Amino acid sequence: MSGQHLERIGSSGAGGVGPNEKRNGFPAGADAGAGAGTGARADTGAGGDMAARAEAGAANGVGARAGRRAGRGSSVFQRGRPPSAESGPRSGPEPDPVSRERWLPGTSGDVLLVTGNTPLQAETERIAAAVGANLRTAVDLSAALSLWDNAGMVLLGSDVRELPPRRRAPSVLLGLNSESGSVWQLGAALGAERVAVLPEAAAWLAEHLGRSRDPDPGGLVLGVTGGCGGAGASTAAVWLAQDAAVHGVRTLLVDGDPRGGGLELCLAAEDAPGLRWPDLAGASGSIGTGQLSESLPIAGGFSFLSWPGNRDRSPDVEPGAVAAVLDAARRGFELVIVDIGRGTESLGTFAWDCDRILLVAPAQLRAAVAAARLLQELPPVDTALVIRGNASSALDGPLIAESLGLPLHGVLPELRGTAGAAELGRLLEFGKRKPVRRFAESVLQLLDDGAV
Repeated sequence: MSGQHLERIGSSGAGGVGPNEKRNGFPAGADAGAGAGTGARADTGAGGDMAARAEAGAANGVGARAGRRAGRGSSVFQRGRPPSAESGPRSGPEPDPVSRERWLPGTSGDVLLVTGNTPLQAETERIAAAVGANLRTAVDLSAALSLWDNAGMVLLGSDVRELPPRRRAPSVLLGLNSESGSVWQLGAALGAERVAVLPEAAAWLAEHLGRSRDPDPGGLVLGVTGGCGGAGASTAAVWLAQDAAVHGVRTLLVDGDPRGGGLELCLAAEDAPGLRWPDLAGASGSIGTGQLSESLPIAGGFSFLSWPGNRDRSPDVEPGAVAAVLDAARRGFELVIVDIGRGTESLGTFAWDCDRILLVAPAQLRAAVAAARLLQELPPVDTALVIRGNASSALDGPLIAESLGLPLHGVLPELRGTAGAAELGRLLEFGKRKPVRRFAESVLQLLDDGAV
């Protein structure tokens, strides 16, 4: 693949990012865990599409994610390994040093609300009082400056259109149902971790405030999507989940593509007892983590949640139910891998709850162009590239990654018979092969190092 073609991708309007520009607040090719910007994408203003997708992703007002989650305070890959003899005994996982610098719980347990909107203030105060949260209110940014850094959580009203200099992004952007469309777009622009539209999201916000005294953000939610059709994203997701489970990491694989035919078929696990997405269609509010994990089927050493692998029409699962399930999954598992799919529905719902995303693409020109376009559809979270191919693809990988403005985090091996193995439900057998294990371990180690 020629560098000239790839330069055209990076400089065209297809959504690519030039090699010297930034994506998600990081220089192209730099470690995504090395900074702590707001996470707002440069193309956030690309019309109301982003707002529409975000709104569709949380149609019930449930606290949907708006931007990159704050640095996670826990390790993923090492967590499943026993401590080495040199390290001595330890009571729990040690946080990654980079994440420790980025994620610091406030020195007080106060919740700061910044808004001059009287109805929004009254509704939030009512919710905070119900759960016993210590809420402090500032009517504008000037009044909030002295309280911002010491607050355990910052709630920002939609009437506040910008952040003060050198202050962390708000935990939740709050709005009223009369302005829901603009709230999602503003949340993405400000890099808010969540967006809650009141009063629909009152129950979610009450639970969120109730957990505010616990700084542990839960497990990592990793999204995997293909830059083009047939890129191998589902295969990569399965193999990553399988290898994480081998290393003792509590892992959940989530099928995020309702029209993908059922990820369980790739695992030959369609008869495994446990819940599928249609069983959770009516979920809302808080779901017990133990209840969820004990009710899910298991294959390859990891739990999975799939759409049924049959021809029956599945009922629609509302975005609010998806958010409730993924929130419980985050609290109950160390690693949640979501096979997002490429449809508008999947991108608008599942992708927005991911902390990081891996974009899988073959080492081909058309695939690179398609991946550049797909980047415009992804939420503003840390994203890295995985190239699918053989040994020669390792040479094209850095060129493609540079043209897209993404760090390259591995080459998915192109093994003969992989497509047939997926059709026959033998993907887990292929996952035991050395090239696959090397790929999966390298990607998981980069996750552990905070490089995605």
